[in-house]
Amino acid sequence: MASLLSFLRAGPPPPRVALLPDSAFFTRTIPVPDGATPAEVAAAVELGLEAASPFPLAQLYHGWYWRPGSPHALAFAAYRRRFSADEVAGWAEAELVLPAFAATLGQTPSAGSAVVLPGQDELTGVLWGAGPVPARVLTRPLPPEADENVRAAAQTALLADLGATGPVLTLPAAPAPEPATRDREVAFRSGEFAARLDAAATVAIDVRDKADLAALRRGRQRDVLLWRTFTGLAAALILLGLGELALTGGGVWQRTRAQQLAAQKPLVDKISGVHELTRKIEELATKRLLPLEMMTQLTGVDLERKPPEIQFTRIQADQAKGLYTLFVEGKTSNPAKVSEYEAALRQLPSIAKVDAPISQVKGDQAQFTLTAVFKPEALLPKEEPAPAAK
Repeated sequence: MASLLSFLRAGPPPPRVALLPDSAFFTRTIPVPDGATPAEVAAAVELGLEAASPFPLAQLYHGWYWRPGSPHALAFAAYRRRFSADEVAGWAEAELVLPAFAATLGQTPSAGSAVVLPGQDELTGVLWGAGPVPARVLTRPLPPEADENVRAAAQTALLADLGATGPVLTLPAAPAPEPATRDREVAFRSGEFAARLDAAATVAIDVRDKADLAALRRGRQRDVLLWRTFTGLAAALILLGLGELALTGGGVWQRTRAQQLAAQKPLVDKISGVHELTRKIEELATKRLLPLEMMTQLTGVDLERKPPEIQFTRIQADQAKGLYTLFVEGKTSNPAKVSEYEAALRQLPSIAKVDAPISQVKGDQAQFTLTAVFKPEALLPKEEPAPAAK
């Protein structure tokens, strides 16, 4: 498990990078106008290399490094015939081909600082000015099997030629690619030194033929697209297989539930029947019309609630219209008493709602219809208290 976690933390493997000897390249700083676009920088670099090289651009492997806002770009080129056909054929498997000093780019050291890269038979110094793009790159050859004293003297002369005025970092070996934390950058490390190049910058740094490089990148993008499509289809097939297994398992579970339901249905039907019978008995005992009880609430036991000026002519209780609703038609020679009676009924705790509008007036007689809705608990018979034990 620990090795698996370590593998996952390590991320993708480092890219395949071909680092070419610095002595094969000459370098130039190309001025760049303010606000230049990458396309304008590429055109300026090509014009500058054609002016500085005795060979046409088609016979050079070249690249450049520039960051937005920098007043110059660092261009580098090598005569194509300095590399054998076997060397060039080996580049096809590489994701990036660049001179060794280009692995130190992608950082912004202090002005005047320098980095020294040791080689098998050469020393390369990279000097930074006030910006992320180096100001100078110099390479000096070393004699075969040079000892430490010879290397130290060569480095001192190299730094003097560079004009380094700030800190100098001597790398223990040429930077090597390492796994990057993001898929849009290339990382290099040599001891404590680390540099990271954005993927957009590596397009210009790669020294291979730009037309061939564009075709190679298009092919890789196509391969990535095909690979992602394949993995997507494989994932879809796996999901479909899992769905089929889930459906099969769900069918087995559903059949088991159906068998359990069939086994328990007789008992459930018996319990349901008992419950329905109990509910009907309860309705017969409690949910029935109580017209006399409702009328007693309207008039009082001794008719003390009904004004003597009011006479009831018709009383109706209809179960379809409500178990606890009473309809009363009446008349009176004093209509004001109807309003007083209605207001008095509203004060009763047993009545939920009451309405008594005047429906007709003939001569000195006014007819009204009273609708009273009672609270169910007010109509239930009260339990008699148990006699005290003697």
